[in-house]
Amino acid sequence: MIKKFFFIFLFSLYINQIQAKENKMILKLKDGDVVIELFDKIAPNHVKRFLQLAESKKYNSVVFHRVIDGFMAQTGDVQFGNSSIDGFDLGKAGTGGSSYPDLKAEFSDLPHERGTLSMARSSDPNSANSQFFICFKQSSFLDRQYTVFGKVVNLGTFE
Repeated sequence: MIKKFFFIFLFSLYINQIQAKENKMILKLKDGDVVIELFDKIAPNHVKRFLQLAESKKYNSVVFHRVIDGFMAQTGDVQFGNSSIDGFDLGKAGTGGSSYPDLKAEFSDLPHERGTLSMARSSDPNSANSQFFICFKQSSFLDRQYTVFGKVVNLGTFE
């Protein structure tokens, strides 16, 4: 049921630079904008990949395929999760990635707290590719296990 709900909550990531110095991006959702600050000094390769995929419009029309109330929302499967391409398969969404190689972990001491943007991966710490998640609340059990590369700083119309 949650998948159906967030399928409707289509995710179009039209990343726009607000100010290059601040490294803030805008996540455009059906119901409003979410401003994200990227941590390029803490996780430079993850930020670079995120920007690379966003600038090439790979995230456009990608759905939130995994949403766990009170925990997090996950998206970014550019292979199977893009609702505007022929290869879209909601049943496979969450199992794909991009054509780029997987990323080496860039773990830090930054906590997984409300609003944290973190890269999803498989059981291999060095398997992050294109999928990411946003924490709804503190999730300290993820600390130093997943690469934190940004944080929501403004929920726009959602606040």
